Amino acid sequence: MIDSNVITDIFFDLDHTLWDFEKNSALTFDLIFNKLNFSLDCEEFLMHYVPINHACWKLYRENKIDQKELRLRRLSETFYALNRVVSNEQIEVISDLYIENLSSFTHLFDGTHELLENLKQKYKLHIITNGFEQVQHFKISNSGLAPYFEHTFTAEKIGYKKPHPQIFQQALQKAQVIPENALMIGDSLEADISGALHLGMQAIHFNSHNEPEHTKCPIVYSLSEINLLFN
Repeated sequence: MIDSNVITDIFFDLDHTLWDFEKNSALTFDLIFNKLNFSLDCEEFLMHYVPINHACWKLYRENKIDQKELRLRRLSETFYALNRVVSNEQIEVISDLYIENLSSFTHLFDGTHELLENLKQKYKLHIITNGFEQVQHFKISNSGLAPYFEHTFTAEKIGYKKPHPQIFQQALQKAQVIPENALMIGDSLEADISGALHLGMQAIHFNSHNEPEHTKCPIVYSLSEINLLFN
């Protein structure tokens, strides 16, 4: 369980935690394929793309690929898996359109606003995200999340990606809070939970994409469950 009596600041991940990445991503690709007149089944594309994207983000977190390679590799590997020949130029066009349009979709996980309204009455709220600086700020603004948060910390701006201690340390320093008074809520055991616990923060794992069970911290499967942990 968490000790809510000592918590003053709560840090949220954004994608897969508040902002429904998979739903918004699917709508973005549907828009792009229609715009480019691609005769491609979007559901079949996503069946391959989703795990490939997760794997590429893991490589990006580990500094094994850079931002540009992440954006292009996840597409090229998906088209390869589909036996679809797409030129490098077309992949770059799709990648650019994806980044350009992704933040225009604003679906959040059920209960996002209710949870944030409740928590904001007692705690200072912040975001720590590995997502790209400009895109993440557009997502936050367009989906109506901006009023809830005092700070947004992106890996691109800070120069370190979760779970690296530096991104958490700089966020805590900027928020003027010690680890013992801070809580991290995120979807990734590796990036969010382990990274926060390593620094002495508390954590709640919002297991939005079926990661393995563990005993490191409370696990929830809906945002509404988080409210119960504070009662």
